[in-house]
This record gives sequence, structure tokens and C-alpha cells, in this order.
Amino acid sequence: MPHPSKGRIEPFSPTYFAACTLGGVIACGPTHTAITPLDLVKTRRQVDPKLYSSNMAGFRAIMKSSGVRGIFLGWSPTLVGYSLQGAGKYGFYEIFKYTYGERLFPNTNKTLVYLAASASAEFFADIALCPWEALKVRMQTTVPPYAHTLREGLRRAFREEGVRGLYKGIYPLWGRQIPYTMVKFATFEKAVEQIYKFMGKPKDSYTSIQQTGVSFLGGYIAGIGAAVVSHPADVMVSELNSHRKPGEGALSAVSRLYGNIGFKGLWNGLPVRIVMIGTLTGLQWLIYDTFKVYLGLPTTGGH
Repeated sequence: MPHPSKGRIEPFSPTYFAACTLGGVIACGPTHTAITPLDLVKTRRQVDPKLYSSNMAGFRAIMKSSGVRGIFLGWSPTLVGYSLQGAGKYGFYEIFKYTYGERLFPNTNKTLVYLAASASAEFFADIALCPWEALKVRMQTTVPPYAHTLREGLRRAFREEGVRGLYKGIYPLWGRQIPYTMVKFATFEKAVEQIYKFMGKPKDSYTSIQQTGVSFLGGYIAGIGAAVVSHPADVMVSELNSHRKPGEGALSAVSRLYGNIGFKGLWNGLPVRIVMIGTLTGLQWLIYDTFKVYLGLPTTGGH
């Protein structure tokens, strides 16, 4: 496939932001779907730490009872939800970063711009993600499964709760995802900047392959920090989507569930999530910036 000519897309034009949005879809949807088996075991262990003695025990138990199909339970809402979230996360981030940093507050500290832009982007991205995340968690944490397919899950959710029921986890989702994304994007930008400083030459002096390698390393570093910051909220999202009582308010549910699991319970599954999110975030930045390079656009960060 021919490579588009350099400079074909004008920076910060509507086409540029549309390209970044598409890049977010490509970066997030397939990567989250690929790690569905790891996410399945992690989510089940968060909700019931006694269910499996280890991650490998979880994989073996699921494979024995349900085969390969069982290991990928929840892949369809994962693909739809995180494709939509990726569109909002990356597309709106580029829009808000330009709006805040170049137009509204051009002399503001860059880190503050990264934090504000990523928080703003994730707020909207989570509105798109929430119903699909709710379906995914319900499918993965209930036995027998809440549903086996996306269509079956949607029909049951609309029949029993309506659209509102699929958004009952929006507040804890914001609580998980907004700090996560703020750390993910701000740490990535600063990590890439420091990597180029350590390497001793300007970013533009390196090849596109070398630059995307820096993006992967910066993304992995950012993913580790983001995983730790957001993990307690990730556990609570899983608990709420699995064990919230009908008609129970969000604060009441959080208080009751926290009473059941305690502070220690908020950290169930952290090691596997660090590996999962570190690798996932590194791959997402690699894919995202590779796509930008393909379109003739510069990689993210390092300026």
C-alpha cells in the first residue's frame, strides 16, 4: 500500500483530528479485545478472590469447562466499547490539547495542559464506553454468564433495566478512567520527552521506526503508573456491575461493597493488571503513532 505523501494532512485541521480519532479506534479496540482472556480472569478474581488460586488456575478452569470460546467471553462488548472509547480518548485529547495549549492558554505549563486535556477527553469517552463495559463485566463475572453474545446481552439489559441500567456504573467508571487517563497521557508525554533528552539528540533526528519505539517505551512506563492509580476504582466498577442491588444508590452500593471487601480488597488482582495495562498501553501508543506516521503526521510528544 503506498505511503501518503508527507504533509498531506494539515496539522490541527478537521481532517487531522478525524485521523487521530480513527487512530484511537485502531489502537484501543483490537488491543483490549486481544487481552480478553487476561481481563476475564482478572475481573473474576477481583469480584471473588477465592474463585481461583492463581491466574493460571483460572485459565485452566475456564478452558476445562468452556474451551477457547469461554476464555474469550465478553470480547464483543469489549471490541465495541473500547473502539468507541479510543475514538473519544485520543481524538478529544488532541482537540483539547490544541484548544487549551495553543488557543486558550498558550503560556500554561505543558503538564497542566496534558492533564486537563486528557481529563476532558476521558469524560466524554466514558459516556460512550459505559454501557458496553457494563455488559462485559456482567458477562464475565456471573455464573452462569449473564449472556454469551452481545446481542443476547443487549436484549436482556433493555428488557430488565433499560438504557439507564447500563449507565449505573458511570460515576465509578469516571472515577477509574479519568485519573487513569490523566496519568497515562501526562506520564507518556513527559516520559517521551525525557527519553529523547537521555538519548541526546532531537526527536526529528531519529527515524520513524525509532520514534515509534520510543512511543512504545513511553507508553509502557505510563501504563504502569496508570494501572496503580486506577486499580481501586477498577475493582469497585467490577463489584458494582456484579453485586449492586436493584434500586440501590451508587454511594450506598459503594459503601456496602467496601464494607464487604475492605481496603485490601481494593487491590485484588493488581500484579496482573500492571502487566496487562503496561503492555496494553505501550502497544496502544505504538499502534497510534505508527498510524500517524503512515498518514505523514509526526509521532506524539517529544517536542
